[in-house]
Amino acid sequence: MIANTVNPTKPIASTSEIPEREKIIKQARRIVIKLGSAILTRQDGLNLVVLARICDQIARLLEEKREFILVSSGAIAAGMRKLRMERKPRSITEKQAVAAIGQSSLIQSWEDQFRIYGIKAAQILLTGDDLNNRRRYLNARNTLNMLLSWGVVPIINENDTVVVEEIKFGDNDNLSALIAGMINADLLINLTDIGGFYDRDPHKDAKACLLPVITKIDARVKECAGHTGGNVGTGGMTSKIQAAQKCMAMGIPMIIAGGKIRDILTDIFHGKDLGTIFLPKETHYHGKKQWLMQLSRPKGKLYLDAGAMRAVVSGGKSLLPIGISRVAGSFGVGDPVECVSVEGRPIGMGLVNYRSREIDQIKGVQSNQIEEILGYKYADEVIHRDNFAVLPEMVETGNENEERG
Repeated sequence: MIANTVNPTKPIASTSEIPEREKIIKQARRIVIKLGSAILTRQDGLNLVVLARICDQIARLLEEKREFILVSSGAIAAGMRKLRMERKPRSITEKQAVAAIGQSSLIQSWEDQFRIYGIKAAQILLTGDDLNNRRRYLNARNTLNMLLSWGVVPIINENDTVVVEEIKFGDNDNLSALIAGMINADLLINLTDIGGFYDRDPHKDAKACLLPVITKIDARVKECAGHTGGNVGTGGMTSKIQAAQKCMAMGIPMIIAGGKIRDILTDIFHGKDLGTIFLPKETHYHGKKQWLMQLSRPKGKLYLDAGAMRAVVSGGKSLLPIGISRVAGSFGVGDPVECVSVEGRPIGMGLVNYRSREIDQIKGVQSNQIEEILGYKYADEVIHRDNFAVLPEMVETGNENEERG
């Protein structure tokens, strides 16, 4: 059953916007595909049948002059199969050790299947720290672009063996959105065990309705996601909605579709209206601001008063010291810092012109007093407008000044 409206909200597009999906898919040349544990694994390890079908479809689609990057789960499942483990590892140390054993099998399985079609694959393991560091981020982007230019299919996973909470992406849904932004993808396809985004959990409610197109993610869409989850993996529908929100703010469409459908990828690219497409905003981030928006681990926080919030969000202004009420964390010049309201509501990310201890000294004062207080002055602004990115949540509520690149 397909719903054309959602009560009490209306997050999907009108019928006049449906052809936009056809245009997006037809023109998509660089595609990120996220494959979750729910479709890549089974009780005894990797689901090699599904993996083989995915490779067969990608091989056919590569002939249409498209490029693909895979974000693949499955290392822990592959490790469990190698070790003949009957229960999933519980402790962090166990998970990391099992992932280390399974990652080689995971990439080998991808390589074996792609080799049948004469396609080369490359393994890339990342942590949040890699993408939070601007230089590493650019290095990773350059590597991915080079691999794609050679006709290689990069296969990306979180580096579970070394990852700790401080540098963890959280799940591969979030990682796939970051990768899509990094390489300026035309489309992200998130394959899961659910056929798309529903107003209720289809596993539990037979009356759940699939929403074919979503143009805005509001509180009620998030509430629907909170009641819908997958059977396996760390993500669930909430993390997929978070990934979609990131993509939409960056101007990248995203599709959630059922990965267990035999020819799901070729069906999508050959015109079948499967799953749910999230249509992006007309205005979005580029370059440094895109990277800033993607940061998951800022070095500290600046608490802004109401006037400063209006200035940076609605007015597109730089952040001045007078609008800062509190400083949290320890950071240096040029570090990424999260800006929040007095109550702690996230506003955006920015690169600071002063150290945390300096900002603590000049908070709440006029810019012309900075030199008098510190004995020197780097800039009038704590964060220049060119180094500030409003978060997607603020964009969705219509509080952001239009981004012009």
